[in-house]
Amino acid sequence: MVDDKLAEDEARRIAAYEAVKTDAQSDVEAEIAARSEPVSISQAERLEQVADGMRRTAVDNVVETEAEVERARFAARVSQVVDYIFFLIYALLTMRLLLELFAARENAGFFKFIVALTDPFYFPFRGLMPSLSSSQGFTLVLSLVAALVAYMILHLAINGLLRLVAHRKVAV
Repeated sequence: MVDDKLAEDEARRIAAYEAVKTDAQSDVEAEIAARSEPVSISQAERLEQVADGMRRTAVDNVVETEAEVERARFAARVSQVVDYIFFLIYALLTMRLLLELFAARENAGFFKFIVALTDPFYFPFRGLMPSLSSSQGFTLVLSLVAALVAYMILHLAINGLLRLVAHRKVAV
């Protein structure tokens, strides 16, 4: 019997607690509803305009970013081609410098081939500086060294210009 009374008492307390909880919740919900004002049509329109503006801005940013990425890809591809061309020029001029340095025979076919390939690049620098020669016939053609340095500077300038085109400008 004692056990049944305890269980009944506990059930009554739980029921009373649930009733108080439900009443309190109803009171809070009623107070919140009373304090909140319904959104007017003009406010809803204004919210929709702001949201629409934000959507347009987001789409514009995506389009602008995609255009910048494409421009950067194009500049990177051009930079790769420029690098390849300049590395060929460096290799050919260095080969000519080494052949001149080690006194290669001027009537040899390979020497003539290298001279023919490098003449368009070496022509503006020919005779710019005197060549240094040794008694054994070795010659350091300083004009070729100057040509290599000038083409390296030109290469760096072109790559710098391509980097300016490729990099995204960010305004804060």
